[in-house]
Amino acid sequence: MSRKIKGYTLGAIAAASYGTNRLFTLPLYAEGISPDSVLFFRYLFALPILAIMLKSRGRSFAVSFADILPLAILGIVFAMSSLTLFQSYNYMDAGIASTILFVYPIMVALIMALFFHEKLTIQTVVCLLMAVGGIGLLYKNENGATLSLMGTLLVFASSLSYAIYIVSINQTRLRDMATLKVTFYVILFGWLMFVCRTLAAGGIQTPPADKPWLWCCLVALALMPTAISLLCTTGAIQYIGSTPTAILGALEPVTAVFFGVTVFHESLTPRIILGFILIISAVSIVVAGGNITRHLTRFRKMFPKLKRTKSKE
Repeated sequence: MSRKIKGYTLGAIAAASYGTNRLFTLPLYAEGISPDSVLFFRYLFALPILAIMLKSRGRSFAVSFADILPLAILGIVFAMSSLTLFQSYNYMDAGIASTILFVYPIMVALIMALFFHEKLTIQTVVCLLMAVGGIGLLYKNENGATLSLMGTLLVFASSLSYAIYIVSINQTRLRDMATLKVTFYVILFGWLMFVCRTLAAGGIQTPPADKPWLWCCLVALALMPTAISLLCTTGAIQYIGSTPTAILGALEPVTAVFFGVTVFHESLTPRIILGFILIISAVSIVVAGGNITRHLTRFRKMFPKLKRTKSKE
């Protein structure tokens, strides 16, 4: 198998595995488990996986005192992105939520233009209008019914939070830290936020004793859209580069739509399909444009080629 085929295969697996979020989340919601408790366990189970990945690359866990505050802030921002996305699942179909979330690269471009004086190209403006048009098609169906305003606002909050997270990593002292280490501490501080939120809400909710298989859903959330997606994304970038890998991210909402229609019997109309196409096309064009790519991912630094002896941080 050629490097290109391996890269595209890994990129497709990475995007598709991240699109399984709701597949493992809705059965837990059906048992009355809150988004905070679901994310508490997702982050908790992801921590040892990330720790093993970190040590397997010869990295240490050491960070300077000056790095703790920005890592904590980013952890809260990232956790809020997860929380608002998971809350939106209570208000709208998974495919629509995932597709609206997918506009975060355009939000990154806007943030860079507004606050960091990066040139906003005509191409980006046109793609922004395409994305807005696509969201408009998703927002109102053929029968005149509209999406939940609360659900829409939650997804936009999730997308904006993730865009802020991406920009912040590249514009702070953390840009020189290995991405895998950043990810570990971001998940750690995010988990601490969910500890506080679940305790404040009266305690952590767990799956019913008569349905132990629901624990598999919690473990799957830590594996599929977290560890496996992360590893495959890293491998894809090493084989084919950041831009093709980012464009393959369009398979994420496609996967969410597939499971939404086949498993949860969500509707799929020509209007919704056209909205999906407009949004995914707009984002793919922005990513392929070049300037935005470096702000979307730093995964190549995640697995540098290190000597196994006398590794220093």
